[in-house]
Amino acid sequence: MASRCDGVFAMAILVVVVFSGNIETCFAARHLLDTAEPAAAPPSIPAMPKLTLPPMPAIPNLMVPPLPVVPTIPTLAAPPLPAFPTIPTVTLPPMPSIPTIPIIPFLTPPPVAAP
Repeated sequence: MASRCDGVFAMAILVVVVFSGNIETCFAARHLLDTAEPAAAPPSIPAMPKLTLPPMPAIPNLMVPPLPVVPTIPTLAAPPLPAFPTIPTVTLPPMPSIPTIPIIPFLTPPPVAAP
């Protein structure tokens, strides 16, 4: 709730500031802009001196010993899988017949008495 009140308060202040100036203030500001001398150019920023990096030292040429040989892991033959047992087939009894549902005839509702 505080942020909504802050926004409304800021909007009210903005409206007061905008409408508090009158037409003479606008003419005076325009006159000052037209008659004032242009602003002086800002002083230039001094340039940064270019730094030179020291030369890179030479990389010594060292002999690296060869990597040791990685022993290989022997591949073992997997044992054969056991035979999958057969599932006996089961005979199901025949499906019972679906009973028929009697059709209810459509009856028109009785007329409604007027109130």
